[in-house]
Amino acid sequence: MNRRKLKNAELDRKSVQEFKEAEKTPIIVILDNVRSLNNIGSVFRTADAFLIQKIFLCGITAQPPHKDIQKTALGATETVAWEYAKDTVELVNKLKADGILVYSIEQAEGAVMLNDFQPEVDKTCAVIFGNEVKGVQQKVVSASDGVIEIPQLGSKHSLNISVSTGVVLWDLFSKIKVLNH
Repeated sequence: MNRRKLKNAELDRKSVQEFKEAEKTPIIVILDNVRSLNNIGSVFRTADAFLIQKIFLCGITAQPPHKDIQKTALGATETVAWEYAKDTVELVNKLKADGILVYSIEQAEGAVMLNDFQPEVDKTCAVIFGNEVKGVQQKVVSASDGVIEIPQLGSKHSLNISVSTGVVLWDLFSKIKVLNH
């Protein structure tokens, strides 16, 4: 069996304009006080991969353009829609008022394990990822519609935010694509 690696020119990449015009996956990402510029860039890149609708950068989360964000985003700050919101709780309440379901990605009482979570058909959902040390603020968790936890079996029970984002977005993306086809 031939397993030749594909060249970049063979990957059918979208142009910036094609990305902006493409139908988006009904997922919004919220970064709650994420401090690492490399993590922020990585989240943009992952959001680009799954055609995520929008990213909200909240609190101390840095905003593009910044060379350290750009280094890991590889241009995804030009494709993925984003907006800054100073207060994450205010943003959560606004999104909920707009009919968007908001979930904190956190380890908390009453959390639904990611593998058991089913997104609602034809409904946009927002997922919140928190600070690298403190996680999602408790007041933000409390304001959310629910909490989704990534099952972990090892001794650390801690994933880097960029890894958590990749795991959650892939899971939701794959479930949404199955639900909508």
